[in-house]
Parts: sequence; C-alpha cells; structure tokens
Amino acid sequence: MTSLAQILLLVLDVVWFIALVHIIMSWLISFQVLNMRQPLVAQIWDGLSRLLEPIYAPIRRFLPPMGGIDLAPLVLLIGVYALRILIANNLYG
Repeated sequence: MTSLAQILLLVLDVVWFIALVHIIMSWLISFQVLNMRQPLVAQIWDGLSRLLEPIYAPIRRFLPPMGGIDLAPLVLLIGVYALRILIANNLYG
C-alpha cells in the first residue's frame, strides 16, 4: 500500500509541475516575453494545453464567470496540494 501511495504522490507532483509551468508560461506569453510565433514556444504551449485542458474543463464548469480571469489553474494547484496532504498524512500517520 505504501508503494501505491508513493506512486500517487509522484503523479501529483508531476501534475503540480506541469500546471506551474503552464501558469508561468501563460504569464510570459501575456507580457510578451515569449512569442507564440516561435515554433518551440507554440509546440510547448500546445502540448501543455492539451495535457491540462481535460483537467481544467470540469473546474471551469464549476467556477462562476470571473470576467476574463481564469481561476482553474489556482483551483487545480490547491486541489493537488490538498490531495498530497491527505495522502501523506494517511501514509505516514
């Protein structure tokens, strides 16, 4: 059971990292530090968006419209962190 919980924690860490990279990259694109016309930037952005959109979509349906502000990544990060705490407390407790 310990191994299964550790694998789940690893998966949650990977999701956390990918979401964090997506958030930072969206800021860099918004402030025009990164240019979407560069093929590498466009490929990375497209890949991250395809990975995270199935996770963001149900969260966006749950959240009320915020006038252009997308809080789905924040909710995802809080949810991943909360799951990590629950699993870690049950694993080591």
